[in-house]
Amino acid sequence: MNVMGQPEIVGHRGSREGMYEHTVAAFKKAIADGADALECDVRLTADGHLVCLHDRRLEFVSGQRGLVSSMTLADLRAVPFGARRPWRPGDRYRGGRPVAPPADAEADDTRLTTLRELLKLVAGAGRPVGLLIEIKHPTRYGGLTEARLVELLTEFGLARRVLGAHGRPAVRVMSFAEVSMRRMRRLAPDLDLVYLMGRLPRRYRDGSLPVGVGAAGISKDIVRTDPGYVTRAHAKGHAVNVWTVNEPDDVRRCLDAGVDTITTDRPRAVRAQVFAPR
Repeated sequence: MNVMGQPEIVGHRGSREGMYEHTVAAFKKAIADGADALECDVRLTADGHLVCLHDRRLEFVSGQRGLVSSMTLADLRAVPFGARRPWRPGDRYRGGRPVAPPADAEADDTRLTTLRELLKLVAGAGRPVGLLIEIKHPTRYGGLTEARLVELLTEFGLARRVLGAHGRPAVRVMSFAEVSMRRMRRLAPDLDLVYLMGRLPRRYRDGSLPVGVGAAGISKDIVRTDPGYVTRAHAKGHAVNVWTVNEPDDVRRCLDAGVDTITTDRPRAVRAQVFAPR
C-alpha cells in the first residue's frame, strides 16, 4: 500500500491526457504529474529490440500499415507515432479512431520509445519512479521476448527485487499469459510478477493466482461487479492493481475496495482525487 494507506498511482502508457500514448512526452508528463510508477507494453522487433507499443500492428498508433515484429528498430524510427489521439473525457479503454498528429508536434510528442530509453528516463527522473512492464502475447518470438527483457533488466541491475519508494518494487513484469509468468519465474525468480485478468477465471475467483505471482492486475469492470474480489485476493496475500481507471466514480470504487494500485491515463487528476480529504 502507499504511504498513509493510499494506493499507488501508475501512468498508463505514460499520461494520455493531452499526449500520445507510449511516447517520450507521455512518460515525461506522467512523471511531472506525480505518477508513482509508469506502465508500458513491450514488443520485440525483428532485430531484437524491445519497444514500447501496445498493438501488434501500426495502424492505430501511426495510421500506417506494418507488423511490429517484422520491422527493425530503424524501420520503426522512420514512422511518426501518435495517431491514437490523446485521452478525452468519455473515452473507452482503447480510445478513438486514428488521427494524424499535428504538423508542428515536437519530436518527443510522436517519437517511439524503446524500453532502454524508458529505463534511462526513469533512472534520471530525480525521484523514485517505478516501472510496470507488460509483455504482449501472442508473439512469433515465443520466449525470446522474456529472455531479452531479463537481459536488459540485468544490464540496469533490475532483474531482481529492488525496492523503491515506500517499499514498492522498482520493476514489476505483467502479462495476461500464464506461460509468460512461468518463463519469468524461471529466468528471474526474484522479480515481482503481476497476472493480468480482464475477467476472473473460475480457478482464480477465490483470490489465488498462478504459482510465484504476487499481484493481480484486474480490469475496473471486476471492481464494479465484484468488489469483494479485492478482499479475497488480499486474504491470499496478493496485491491488486486495477486498470484503466479514469473516471471519478471508478476511482471511488477502487478506494472503497482498498486496491493497492490504480493504473490510469490521467495520473494528475486521479492523484488529486485519491489524496483529497474524504
